Amino acid sequence: MMRKTVTTLAALIALSAPAFAADDVITPPTLRASITVTSDVVRVGDLIENAGSAALVPVYRSPDLGTTGALPVAQVLSVLRAKQVIGVMTGDVKEVIVTRLARTIVNKDLETAVASALERRYGLGDATNINVTLDRGVADIRLDATNTGALQPAATRYDQRSGRFDITFEIGNDTAAPAKLRFTGTAIETVEVAVLTHDIDRAEMLKSSDVAVERRPRAEVTGEPASRDRTIGMQLRRPMRAGTPIRFADIVKPDLVQRDQNVTIIYQVPGLYLTTRGKAAESGAEGDTISVLNVQTKRTLTGTVTGRGQVTVQGASQATPTAPAVEPADQTSSLQRETPVPAAPAAVSPTKVSQAQIPPAQFLQAQAKSE
Repeated sequence: MMRKTVTTLAALIALSAPAFAADDVITPPTLRASITVTSDVVRVGDLIENAGSAALVPVYRSPDLGTTGALPVAQVLSVLRAKQVIGVMTGDVKEVIVTRLARTIVNKDLETAVASALERRYGLGDATNINVTLDRGVADIRLDATNTGALQPAATRYDQRSGRFDITFEIGNDTAAPAKLRFTGTAIETVEVAVLTHDIDRAEMLKSSDVAVERRPRAEVTGEPASRDRTIGMQLRRPMRAGTPIRFADIVKPDLVQRDQNVTIIYQVPGLYLTTRGKAAESGAEGDTISVLNVQTKRTLTGTVTGRGQVTVQGASQATPTAPAVEPADQTSSLQRETPVPAAPAAVSPTKVSQAQIPPAQFLQAQAKSE
């Protein structure tokens, strides 16, 4: 009985021994071929898997924010041995690539943040119209990847006379106090204006090739700036040089009639249309009222510019003048007549008709002769 019991125990021990051995197997530390880090140091746990209690031990300084470096395997193993980390499996790895993550804020985003902080403050307008120039040519900024918050202005100063600003931003951090960034520079409100591409004389009509669109400081543009679409086809009130911003006050409708220009005078009343030669006493654009001289009658008339070299005199606006005596070659006319409809005679008695035509004495004599 005792022998049977011992045999059974031996068999159970033999069967259970592999199971215990499997549970006690420790996976060896294995070197990684590439890693990414967010802090300023590289730790043992970053370099190898299954680092155990040594995982938090720092071994290297991390690369600069947003950059990548390489570590030879031999150098890594040497550093790990110094930290009492041995038996690391390297496999076919020849070097370890280390990349430090970062948050990059580009220069354009910084300028936008400054413009937004100044928007509708200190006499400035919309952020889209504020031109920001940072001091010292600030390039893109890299921050720890943990700084995930938006740029929030914490302190803002602005000088309206010089356009100088001094702004401090705070950026929320997932693990520590907010990061702070301070920027200085100039911020100027600009406006989109049409400018001349070359010198233009007053008499010239503006064409598409004569006008370009630029942004200029608001202080340089007095009055209301004109858009490019509004300037094309218009005429300048005065000669202007290339690069000069165009305001609404600088443009007018083009003159269709010039002073002392030979023009066609059109005289219109209902049913009558006359044209004759004339000379403009003044310049005028379409719709302007100007004085013209009828060269045939030497009379000065007032009319409206209705086309190039054309002035129309409306009969309803003044007394009807005598038609000018001109030669047939110099004058054309169109007379429209309506055939009058005779009115129906009123119904009257024969006696009343006779009495209306013949005096009473003659009426009695005529009646006696008829008898």
